[in-house]
Amino acid sequence: MSSIEKRSIPISLPVTGIEEWEATKEPLMTGWITSGPKVREFEKLFAERHQVKHAFAVTSATTALHLALVALNVGPGDEVIVPAFTWVSTANVVLYCGAKVVFADVDPMTFNIDPEDLAKRITSKTKAIIPVHLFGLCANMDEIKKIAPGIPLIEDGACAAGAAFKGKPAGGLGTIGCFSFHPRKSVTTGEGGMLTTDDDELAELLGMLRNHGASISEEQRHHGPRPYILPDFNLMGFNYRMTDLQGAVGVVQIKKLDQFIDEREKWATYYSEKLKDISWLRTPTFGAEYKHGWQSYVTFVDESKAPASRNQIMEMLQEQGISTRPGTHAVHMLNFYKDKYQIEATDYPGAQAANDYSMAIPLHNRMSPEDFEYVVEVLKSL
Repeated sequence: MSSIEKRSIPISLPVTGIEEWEATKEPLMTGWITSGPKVREFEKLFAERHQVKHAFAVTSATTALHLALVALNVGPGDEVIVPAFTWVSTANVVLYCGAKVVFADVDPMTFNIDPEDLAKRITSKTKAIIPVHLFGLCANMDEIKKIAPGIPLIEDGACAAGAAFKGKPAGGLGTIGCFSFHPRKSVTTGEGGMLTTDDDELAELLGMLRNHGASISEEQRHHGPRPYILPDFNLMGFNYRMTDLQGAVGVVQIKKLDQFIDEREKWATYYSEKLKDISWLRTPTFGAEYKHGWQSYVTFVDESKAPASRNQIMEMLQEQGISTRPGTHAVHMLNFYKDKYQIEATDYPGAQAANDYSMAIPLHNRMSPEDFEYVVEVLKSL
């Protein structure tokens, strides 16, 4: 099968070590474990790296998306357009607000929302659009803005820390940006997320919403001169605060983001060059105006040319110690949404194709050169 001895290569592994472990000592020793100075430091570094005015750390990208919709006053009677091919939380958060999910198809070449199909889905009830920067590749935000002038755009950048479009980083391309620090992302805090915006009024609102609606933060209250002061609550908020333990890890991780992306880009380029002659495997395609974040390296299996079905190929690779995954799922094909909105799989053919034929192969910063070479050799041998 391969000239290299059989290996075991997971689809993804986070890169954490002594620096992250050391970083957690300060909050543990000081006793400031909840949201505090380390979270603020992480937010500052993240905002600077992504060239935005404001960043707010939260518990996950899902809660970030939820807060973004709440801040934009999305509610019953409203519609929010999301890509049909994405992680389920992109759609779920719309239902959290009592609004209606409207799916738009995706371009199976990029896996991102198809602007032409998006244009057909906009109605007078469209309150927001959530373009997803899937796998680290930004959506074509210029085209989306032309199609939807005046409609707030919430970037689902869960996979896109460090990515950019036409030189501008993700997170500042729309009205609000949302990021994830799950272990499968380029940088991680275990679980965690971030909101970004350049809008001062939205920033003030988001800061309160993530902390029960409190008018001042816990840190401000505890360090203030009047210990009897409790915050006022002028709106209903949520407890979506990141802890300082996570923030301390995030401070270390965000400083490594560009190094991690550069390494992934090097090996993504290697994959694309070495796999280009496999007629049945399409590698990621995008223009020079995109800076890919490479959260995942997602291919597309052409079963009309392939030696077996996509699923059978994934089983063959698993037998050789190579973990793979479908890129993600077509949300409109999941039973809950299929039944709720009476949707057929064929209603969104681009998403259906991406669901059935996408295949992520291992790409992460703990892989060795031999690991990448092994993946290539095994794929070529099928």
